[in-house]
Amino acid sequence: MWKLKIAEGDGPWLTTTNNHVGRQHWEFDPEAGTIQERAHVEQLRQDFKNNRFLVKQSADLLMRLQLRKENPSGPLPPAIKLNEAEEVTEAAVATTLRRAITFYSSIQAHDGHWPAESAGPLFFLPPLARLNAMANSSSGSLKSVTLHYPLKLVIALYVTGAVNAILSPAHQKEIMRYIYNHQNADGGWGLHIEGHSTMFGSVLSYVALRLLGERPEDSEDRAMTRGQKWILEHGGAVGIPSWGKFWLAVRFLRPRFGKMLCYCRLVYMPMSYLYGKRFVGKITGLVRSLRQELYVERYHEINWNRARNTCAREDLYYPHPLIQDMLWGFLHNVAEPILTRWPFSTLREKALKVAIQHVHYEDKSSRYLCIGCVEKVLCLIATWVEDPNSEAYKRHLGRIPDYFWLAEDGMKLQSFGCQMWDAAFAVQAILSSNLAEEYGAVLRKAHDFVKASQVQDNPPGNFSKMYRHTSKGAWTFSMQDHGWQVSDCTAEGLKAALLFSQMQPELVGEKIGTESLWDAVNVILSLQSENGGFPAWEPQRAYSWLEKFNPTEFFEDVLIEREYVECTGSALQGLMLFKKLHPGHRIKEIQSCILKAVKYIETTQNPDGSWYGCWGICFTYGTWFAVEGLVACGKSIQNSSALHKACEFLLSKQLPDGGWGESYLSSTEKMYTNLKDNRSNLVQTSWALLSLMKAGQGEIDPVPIQRGMRLLVNSQMDDGDFPQQEITGVFMKTCTLNYSSYRNIFPIWALGEYRRSLIFS
Repeated sequence: MWKLKIAEGDGPWLTTTNNHVGRQHWEFDPEAGTIQERAHVEQLRQDFKNNRFLVKQSADLLMRLQLRKENPSGPLPPAIKLNEAEEVTEAAVATTLRRAITFYSSIQAHDGHWPAESAGPLFFLPPLARLNAMANSSSGSLKSVTLHYPLKLVIALYVTGAVNAILSPAHQKEIMRYIYNHQNADGGWGLHIEGHSTMFGSVLSYVALRLLGERPEDSEDRAMTRGQKWILEHGGAVGIPSWGKFWLAVRFLRPRFGKMLCYCRLVYMPMSYLYGKRFVGKITGLVRSLRQELYVERYHEINWNRARNTCAREDLYYPHPLIQDMLWGFLHNVAEPILTRWPFSTLREKALKVAIQHVHYEDKSSRYLCIGCVEKVLCLIATWVEDPNSEAYKRHLGRIPDYFWLAEDGMKLQSFGCQMWDAAFAVQAILSSNLAEEYGAVLRKAHDFVKASQVQDNPPGNFSKMYRHTSKGAWTFSMQDHGWQVSDCTAEGLKAALLFSQMQPELVGEKIGTESLWDAVNVILSLQSENGGFPAWEPQRAYSWLEKFNPTEFFEDVLIEREYVECTGSALQGLMLFKKLHPGHRIKEIQSCILKAVKYIETTQNPDGSWYGCWGICFTYGTWFAVEGLVACGKSIQNSSALHKACEFLLSKQLPDGGWGESYLSSTEKMYTNLKDNRSNLVQTSWALLSLMKAGQGEIDPVPIQRGMRLLVNSQMDDGDFPQQEITGVFMKTCTLNYSSYRNIFPIWALGEYRRSLIFS
């Protein structure tokens, strides 16, 4: 059986800044578990498989099964079920809350965080390098192929000869289970697990299975054959989206890529190194076979120059402007030949040295985790190409387990984990219930985790020269070792720390130091843009016209940092609470920041009263952050037209059962879209209810709120959990990302706020 390990780090190739607090990784023990436990796990897997076309997201049951065994909670009172005529009383809400918090406490790890899946895409953003099975090495054509993350890892390990050293037979079995479980009924694979089939997802998933040993005629239900059939019927692998030669070539001229979005530049640093090195993996028999299996034309007869701009219509979301295709053609036919000849080739050699220096800097400053899973694989293979026996490559291998996640649908790889993000929300949710005295041990552990997760130092050396921003005092999305500051994670971490600072140390432990709070405020203030909004990772430094050269075809807004209503709303809440508790610190700067942020939120509101959310689905999510931010600054439905319009918007989307349910299509189409069959989603229902309660809708008409609360109460499961429903996270407008703890956190939070309003009304 598999076992989730918490805050552990073995071997000489791991380094840590806080004794691995927050680290989570899975290990396989063939001797673990009783016969009954193994049978139960297999039944969970079979149940998922049987229902995979109806419920595409796993419920994270293997983690919950393990932690509940380790943290038994005892019997619960019976679940409350209310009919439409019954009032949602304080007693009913309190019972539901106690059941929910007791369950959620039982899946808290011993280091204080709540382990959870953060996955869902069937690929991640950037290309690894040229997929040698699909690139024309003889002509120098570079048809870049963006890789599904498990595939990228498989290819990286396949190329470096480390597949069996890192991926045990148990790993390989679970990765294949995941890919098969998320094959669509038509035979293809999508951009993400809830999406329609795309050439991108289909080709990459098929290749991953082949590299893991599957043959075209293998697999149950002829899955490989059906996958290959979908690919060929839709034009073959030549239509897979391309990142384009333009950005690869430009990288070697070393533009000021420090102005790009950190994710973008940290993709192209190692990618450019691989391209400049003309790295080509060994052309094996399997590679030759793939060339025959995945193309409609004969491989050696494909016109790669023409294919550079080919993209399957199923994948095309962001078409290239003509100027981009013209530049790609110019750089391929004119600039590239020049750069390969002396004396211009010396520029490339110099650029290669700079690129690998940046790779090593990112590796060391993130303890070889890198900013995310996509960059992780690119940096790993770049260090291997530089030196297969290097310490850097070995340290990269040591951090691969940090990205694995296992559930009943198989093994996947996470973006980078959401340990701190979830913990900060969980703390606020539990405290909202007014039941803190009953859950002191849980809160104390969470408080310890929050304190242990704050970043203590800036990136090493002259970090501004390496295009890094100050990070001392920040909180990351995951854990301290990751090292990357995020504006809203820092703000939510600050809120959690400030809330704990008002509580008795006997209950929750010693409060965080004042200077640590000051450091967090410094990070937040340093990130605000001129327009008052807050970006996510770094100050906004580039021009918006650069997005014209976005080569991804299936993503939008990937090249430059930009402001987000979610980050701005979080920053406002954190700064307002800090100002209340520490009124004498940086008075003018904080007040100026707040005024500008309020103006940003008010001016970015849509005509219908909503805000577009970029990191959650979608208008419901963005509106919640906007409302919370404005309310923190003293606004209400009574004195703010923005909040009045926001409440009208939310009320207009309430469904007959009292809930809300918004499809990921809202993000791609930029228009509010209900879930199929007008289903409600409990997480989105909670966001809407929190917005309405905070804005003051209950003082005008409490009935819509009561209807939503009735749905939450009635939806609780027998064990105190809430059901897993559709994914509610998203990024870059087109790709969903699941946060499995959301289904616990946000119903608790909404119910807690409702109980508080009943108690203090």
